[in-house]
Amino acid sequence: MTQNAEILQFGTSRFLLAHVDYFVSQSLAASHSDKRIVIVQGSSRPAGRQKARDLAARLRYPVRFRGQRDGQSVDHEEIVDSLAACLIADEDWAEIERRFCEDVTHVVSNTGEDGYAVPVDDSPLHPLPASFPTRLTRLLNARFHHGGAGVTLMPCELVHANGQRLKAIVQEQAQRAYGDADFSAWLDRECLWVDTLVDRIVSATIEPVGAVAEPYGLWAVRDAPGLELPCRHPDVQVVDDLAPFEQRKLHILNLSHTWLVHHWRASGLTTTLRFVREAMNAPALRQPLETMLREEALPVLERQMPGMALDMDLEQYLATTLERFDNPFLDHRLEDIAQHHAEKLRRRLLPVHEMGRIQGSQTPRLDEVLKAESMT
Repeated sequence: MTQNAEILQFGTSRFLLAHVDYFVSQSLAASHSDKRIVIVQGSSRPAGRQKARDLAARLRYPVRFRGQRDGQSVDHEEIVDSLAACLIADEDWAEIERRFCEDVTHVVSNTGEDGYAVPVDDSPLHPLPASFPTRLTRLLNARFHHGGAGVTLMPCELVHANGQRLKAIVQEQAQRAYGDADFSAWLDRECLWVDTLVDRIVSATIEPVGAVAEPYGLWAVRDAPGLELPCRHPDVQVVDDLAPFEQRKLHILNLSHTWLVHHWRASGLTTTLRFVREAMNAPALRQPLETMLREEALPVLERQMPGMALDMDLEQYLATTLERFDNPFLDHRLEDIAQHHAEKLRRRLLPVHEMGRIQGSQTPRLDEVLKAESMT
């Protein structure tokens, strides 16, 4: 099978290296697909540039998976071999544009929490736009004028309806910069903007390039007419609706993290416990967490989305979540989870409290946390 550099990836994060790029590598090795990845490194940070150069020089790197999955211990290393090139935006833009116009069929990205932000003075009309959305808009416009077919865009940022959100931003930038109705129609009709949800903890970097990750992984992709995946893997799941996946992750896994952080602080354990796995070994934290999940969060979610409990198997997801938290190899810092704590309380805990209130369900343990944090 001929292998072609048809996937353009914005970002060199260790998450992408251990997740999407790993899936593509596995799919290539099994002859399930033929698309390789061209990475675009976009930041001006010296460390980012050096990482890009290391990737370009090697193109292959290790990912070590460590932890538990389905009750089995996992500790093994895989060599990821899915990269065709790694290019630096402000050094290789002409080559990036050429490849995008001539070769690319899919775009993936993971540009961080503020990756969709566009500075007020940025524009696709600049020779090298500053932000991810304006760079993408410029590339799409070049492809349109080159006569290329539409592309499939599969963003991985943790943004609700990320594909539709990115489409709206690109359409806005296209209208401002070009005012070309034909280009806007091409973006709308010929390009496929796909919502996706990713889930995997990638805890460390292997120098100079590589990553350490947990065995669990999920890339949930919302189905759409004409969707063609860039790879095949058991952890890449095409689904009709992402909402149940988002709800269970946000209100079981993420809720648990933030609930633990509250009690870690309130119990005065910030100097003795550093990691999630250590918190799970502390009965004063673990037992109340499991009680809250089983007696409050899960029943509320089951009532809120009656089909989700059956289709998604919330009890199994909870068991998997606790197994992930127990990972003895994963140094997931509570201090890192504690960042933006108030916003996380609003997004993760408060909605479950509100669902319960409307249902008439009692959520005393969640209520106690929210009251202590001045959220209710």
